[in-house]
Amino acid sequence: MDVVLLKDIEKLGSEGTVVRVKPGFARNYLLPRGLAAPATAQQLKLFEAAKRRRLEKAQRATEQAATLKRTLESRSLSLKLRVGEDDKPFGAITSHDVLEALQQGGVELDKHAVHLPQPIKTLGVFEIPVRLHPEVTATVKLWVVKE
Repeated sequence: MDVVLLKDIEKLGSEGTVVRVKPGFARNYLLPRGLAAPATAQQLKLFEAAKRRRLEKAQRATEQAATLKRTLESRSLSLKLRVGEDDKPFGAITSHDVLEALQQGGVELDKHAVHLPQPIKTLGVFEIPVRLHPEVTATVKLWVVKE
């Protein structure tokens, strides 16, 4: 029996693939769980239309992320860090602080978009990676100055 896979299935195939399986496997496992649909001409046409819509949506999301990347890379942030004698810091700049500064600048991001390997505890200029989309990562320049 030929079926169109609606989701990726390990050892069988990826989404959108037409595969030949035993009728019992299709009838008892794939079809009831919504993992596949019978490979009819109408089903293939519906799947191709849905696939085209998903690709267009993904392309729009990538374009929006690229536009946001250009916006983020054109500006720089400045955050203040409390320091004591000999420029010894009290506290640190975390990814949450960077995210708040970006949001105050009018950029809405997911809380996991800003990636700092470790909190910043020194003064200086840093380049912070911001993951906007799986394919698009922006680099924001961060100036850490004395409070």
